[in-house]
Amino acid sequence: MHYVTSPDSHRAGFACFVGRPNVGKSTLMNALVGTKVAITSSKPQTTRRVIRGIVHRPDAQLIIVDTPGLHRPRTLLGERLDSLVLSTLTEVDAIGFCVPANEPIGKGDRFIADKLSAVKKTPVIAVVTKCDLASKEQIAEQLLAVSQVAEFAAIVPVSAQAGDQLDVLVDVLIEHMPESPPLYEGGQLTDEPEQVLVGELIREAALEGVRDELPHSIAVVVDEMLPREGRDDLLDIYAHMFVERPSQKAIVIGHKGERLRDVGTKARKQIEALLGTRVYLDLRISVLKDWQRDPKQLRRLGFYD
Repeated sequence: MHYVTSPDSHRAGFACFVGRPNVGKSTLMNALVGTKVAITSSKPQTTRRVIRGIVHRPDAQLIIVDTPGLHRPRTLLGERLDSLVLSTLTEVDAIGFCVPANEPIGKGDRFIADKLSAVKKTPVIAVVTKCDLASKEQIAEQLLAVSQVAEFAAIVPVSAQAGDQLDVLVDVLIEHMPESPPLYEGGQLTDEPEQVLVGELIREAALEGVRDELPHSIAVVVDEMLPREGRDDLLDIYAHMFVERPSQKAIVIGHKGERLRDVGTKARKQIEALLGTRVYLDLRISVLKDWQRDPKQLRRLGFYD
C-alpha cells in the first residue's frame, strides 16, 4: 500500500531489524547507511548496543536502530540484551524481521515471529536477506515459507553484499514513517558517541578468527580519546579489553603477542577510516572474572539495567 502525501511532505522515523543471531542485520544496516556503523562478524551475537544509522533522502529520513539478536537468554547479559530488544521494538515505527534466503526457517525464527506478533501497533516487514547466496528457486520458496509464518506488512528479498533491492526496502520502510521534519542534521550518520563506535571496532577486530568460546566474553572500554599535544593530525586512544578467563586472554594475545598486535593494527585502520584522522592506539587486556553474570561489572562496562 502506498500512502498519498503532498509533494512537499517529509517523513522521518525509526525502524529496526530483528532476527536470530547472524542473519545479516548489521551488514544490511551498514549497506543502507553506506558506511560502517554497526559491527559485523561471522560470529553470532556480536552486536550489543543499540546503534543508530541514518539514511538521508530529500523527502525522508530513516533512522535505523540495530538491536542484538533475540535469543533465549542463558546469562544475565542475555536477559539484558533481550529486554533491550523488546523495549526497542515498542519505540520504533517499523520493524524489519530478517530471515536468510539460504537457510530453512527454524525454531529460532518462529520464536522471534511469535515475539513480534505481541508488538501489535508496529508494522513488521519481512526481509529475506543474503539473496546472493541462494538460487532464484530457493528465494521463491523462502518468500512463500516466510509468508506462512505470520502476517507481514510486506516481504522484501534483498542482498546487502550485492546491493540488490536495498532502495526498495528503504521505500517500503519510509512508507510506514510518520510525516515529520528531519530529526537529525544532514551529515550525521549515527548518534552513537564516537568512543562507543571505536570500542565496537576494536571488539570486532578481536573477534575475527578466534575460537567459538570467545564472542560473548570480550568487552571493550575506551578510557580516553584525545588529540596528541602539539599535533592536530594525531589522536591518542587508550582502550581496555576485558575477557572472563586467563585462557581467553592467552588466545587473544596469541604467540608472543602476535594476535593482539594484529587486532590493534586492524582496529586502528578501521578507526582511522571512521574518524578520518591518524590514530595511535594503546590497547590493553585484562581478565574480569565472569563479568557477564555480575550486575556491577555489567554496569561498569556500559550494559545498564
